[in-house]
Amino acid sequence: MAGFTSMRAAPSPETHAGLMDRIYRHQRYVYDFTRKYYLLGRDRLIRDLALAPGASVVEVGCGTARNLIAIAKAYPQARLYGLDASNAMLESADMAVRRAGLEDRIILKQGLAEDLAPAQFGVESFDNVLFSYSLSMIPDWRTALAAGSAALSPAGRFHVVDFGDLTGLGRLAEQIMRSWLRLFHVTPRVEFLATLEGLAGKSGRLTLLPGRYAFIFSRGKM
Repeated sequence: MAGFTSMRAAPSPETHAGLMDRIYRHQRYVYDFTRKYYLLGRDRLIRDLALAPGASVVEVGCGTARNLIAIAKAYPQARLYGLDASNAMLESADMAVRRAGLEDRIILKQGLAEDLAPAQFGVESFDNVLFSYSLSMIPDWRTALAAGSAALSPAGRFHVVDFGDLTGLGRLAEQIMRSWLRLFHVTPRVEFLATLEGLAGKSGRLTLLPGRYAFIFSRGKM
């Protein structure tokens, strides 16, 4: 039976997990309603997953489990896992999973993205690792990417949807958007996007949303 499991004691306020708890202690109650207007590309990525029956997916930074629930409904045989740094968000996620009647299909655990390991969930590897608007909030995002890649099965796939470099919005709109994102400790990973574009299609599938507002990326084991 599902239900989120904390991997550690209550996080110190000075840690990233503690910061996430402070940010989302109250925001979690309106998170899904407010974020649907600007966390664009999530549903498109879910549609494009094309999961085989029985495939496993772990979402790193699963938040309220909104994406995991959508994946569970779209792919009834998928095995689903979620990791998040914030105990507060996971409380909301656990309630949402139970309301959806998916507690036997979605397993949630508390922990840092950099520490992701299949053994935490009692499996050897994952068929899919998903970062949905979480890389831009993970301080050590490079290590998180490496941990995600290491957790994949040999034929597994890696998926990211997140903010782009915003340069297509126009200078003023870009500045306003960046200032607003900083209020939520969000930093677009422009270096990662630049690297993906530099590979020019040689490393998976990259889609840029209008205005370079966001990008969707999928590929095999990195």
